[in-house]
Amino acid sequence: MKAISLLLVCTTFFAPLSLLAAEPLDIGSRLELFVDDYVIDEISGDAKLYLHRPKPEEVVLTTDKPWEGNTCAYYTIFQDGDIYRMYYRGSHWDEVAKKAAHPEVTCYAESKDGIHWTKPNLGLYEFDGSKENNIVWDGIGTHCFAVFKDANPDCAADAKYKALSRGRPKGKKGLYAFKSSDAIHWSLIKNDPVITNGAFDSQNLAFWDAHVGTYREYHRSFVDGVRAIMTGTSKDFVNWTEPVLLNYGDAPNQHLYTNAVQPYDRAPHILLGFPTRYLPKEGQRVEPTIMASHDGLNFKRWLEPVIPENAPKDRGGNRSNYMTWGLVKLPGKDQELSVYATEAYYTGPDSRVRRFTYRTDGFVSLRGGPDSGSLITKPLRFAGDQLQIVVTTLKRGSVRVELQSSDGKPIEGFSLSDCQPLAGGGIAKHVSWKGGDLGKLAGQAIRIRFVVHGAELYSFRFH
Repeated sequence: MKAISLLLVCTTFFAPLSLLAAEPLDIGSRLELFVDDYVIDEISGDAKLYLHRPKPEEVVLTTDKPWEGNTCAYYTIFQDGDIYRMYYRGSHWDEVAKKAAHPEVTCYAESKDGIHWTKPNLGLYEFDGSKENNIVWDGIGTHCFAVFKDANPDCAADAKYKALSRGRPKGKKGLYAFKSSDAIHWSLIKNDPVITNGAFDSQNLAFWDAHVGTYREYHRSFVDGVRAIMTGTSKDFVNWTEPVLLNYGDAPNQHLYTNAVQPYDRAPHILLGFPTRYLPKEGQRVEPTIMASHDGLNFKRWLEPVIPENAPKDRGGNRSNYMTWGLVKLPGKDQELSVYATEAYYTGPDSRVRRFTYRTDGFVSLRGGPDSGSLITKPLRFAGDQLQIVVTTLKRGSVRVELQSSDGKPIEGFSLSDCQPLAGGGIAKHVSWKGGDLGKLAGQAIRIRFVVHGAELYSFRFH
């Protein structure tokens, strides 16, 4: 009996960790990306995860008004029905006098297509004796006013839009909460700050996370002199949990200035962030990076910049390369996503915002070389009877898919040799096997083996 027990212990101890019993991930019919390690067990052969950079497009905004200037910053962009809204700080630094040329204000612009933006005369706040300007807020919090449209189904009508921003009146330093019924006329929700633990000289933001049914906030802090990001949650936008620092696993400890975290619209259970890495010893340069999380606390940080300073110009100076908070799909552009980033900070009479484009789901891909390679997922449970993938292949490239049991054995009828290779590109391609009815495996614990040859695989989903 002792020998048998010892054999069982040894067999368990020396079994491959990936094959030890584990609760399968229940992905249902959700879209899954390769932006973090959530579904990935192992990658082998001539395959690797590849971080993509968005393509530079046109300049969409120049901050050339007297109340704007060369240090406009902390842009927020989101779609609201048939219009796109933009909020940003209007400010200017006089490089000769070495001081601010005018008080900071919060400005507003809007667009029908996300490319051509107008600055409406709102008539709300006076600047140099006139209210003919696009100043949408002038009061506590103009430094980094970050707006979102509240998707909470129980949201009050007078707080359809909300914002967080830094305020620092004597004795009441922290993040203040704001509300609006129309995205234009704003008021404080509470006269005191709702979050006080942190360092808030950054774009601090919040949003309704429909996947878990709570508000999330992400704000700046310091740890041993290094800029860091903290997060908390709330059910009412006023009473927040004590914030905690984000966890990045074994990623190096680097200055992270802004965070730009938001749910990915096609997969709202995944949070994407574009944190700005700050390089104080390199002329105070900044460069946007990307990170992703399935729980809002533990993030995989990719270390390469997604918008380098040569993309395409005027990004190499002091704080001249911030990503805005916003990831949107534009009319008539069904196979791409638009993001925006700043340029020419400090260097001229004004600064600029430029649009960049990703292909749909095109943040990180499983890239297969000419000798083929594969990715095997952790054990999963799915719902549905079809599998779709988003893929791009070279002329002779292909992707094949094998379904395995949780212990890594090919399932009859769904092996690699049973799969019809997929080639080309598109938002959604269906995988087919000789085994026929995929629905009979729904609810069972399986693994997926993707074999890529001269191809980029971006995402997959059962439906």
